[in-house]
Order: sequence, then C-alpha cells, then structure tokens
Amino acid sequence: MGYKMKFCQRAYLPFKRGIDIFGSALAILLLSPLLLICAILTKLTSKGPILFRQNRLGKNETVFPFVKFRSMRTDAPQIPPSEMSIEQQKALVTKWGQFIRKTSLDELPQLFNIFLGHMSFIGPRPGQTYDKEGSLVDARRSHVPSPYLVKPGLSGYAQIHLHRAHDVDKKAADDSYYVKHISFFLDAKIFIYSFLAVFGVAKGR
Repeated sequence: MGYKMKFCQRAYLPFKRGIDIFGSALAILLLSPLLLICAILTKLTSKGPILFRQNRLGKNETVFPFVKFRSMRTDAPQIPPSEMSIEQQKALVTKWGQFIRKTSLDELPQLFNIFLGHMSFIGPRPGQTYDKEGSLVDARRSHVPSPYLVKPGLSGYAQIHLHRAHDVDKKAADDSYYVKHISFFLDAKIFIYSFLAVFGVAKGR
C-alpha cells in the first residue's frame, strides 16, 4: 500500500467524508418509514433476525460489522454467491428477499455503516474476510494502487461495469482504477449510474 495519492485527491477525501455524513443522515431521516416497513416485512415473511450481519474488510483491511436486511433463509451457508449456482441461490432466498435484492432495498441499512464511518457512498464494495473469498482479497492486494487505500462503498466503479458479476480479477482491477482516479466527478458519475440501475434505466457500463 505504498501508493501515494495526488494532492487534489487527498484534499478531496475530507470533503467526501462530509458528503457521506450529511448524505447518510439525511437519507436515514427521509427513508425512515421505508426502513421501518422493510424491517417489519423481513420479520413477518420469514423466521430469523431482521438484519444480516457479517464482518467485512474496510480501509487498510480493517474489519467492520457490515449490515443489510436479511434476504436469505437462516439455514443458508455462509459462502459467497459466486460459489453457488443460480438455482441454489434462488432456493435459499426468501420471496421477500428476492424483491429487496432486485430493488437493492436490502442495502439500505448500510446507510448506518456510512454514517458511522465504516463505509462511503462510493468506493470498492467491501469484501468478505473468510477464506472462501480469499481470491478477491489476494487479487486486490496484487494491484497498485490497492483498493484498500479507501473506504468501501455502497456502490462502486466495478459495480457499474460488472453489474454484480463475479470476475474477481476484473473487479479488483476496476477497484484499483477507481482509487487511482478518485475524484468528485467520478463519484458523481458512479452515483448517477447506480441510481439509474436501481430503476432499471441503466444496466452498468
């Protein structure tokens, strides 16, 4: 992680954090009725906790508690979707879970991760800490600049290009590209494409 960002990029990071704090606080306030509805329906439609919690890798590979609305059955194995077939994934996801995944509503609790400083609105998606996804960790470590130089994000450069694909080498390369070119304009572009993708207007690039 010996890569050194440009001065303008280092100066942008505190501004980026300010956007994250203000934006996540505003979003939590405005979306609180939707958060409550999702929480209630998650609880009523299947047995188990409302939230799915898992340790993920953040900036400088620090571990943080990642949260989202639970979309899978409680007996689902703790392995990445890339290790399962589409049929296996569908069998383990609840009916309500299918809807919140399709609409990305399951990601809303990460607004609290952003507010607390674990994540950012835009950045490399946080990787899992256990061995099953070690290939992504290794792939990211092999790139300069390292994707672990910045906070992980709710959406990122890799997501608007891969549209949730699981090619770890390409994902790591895209994450590294983001760190090298991080700027307000790149973040704005990713945010817009991600927002449009939620409504099916954009499918990634």
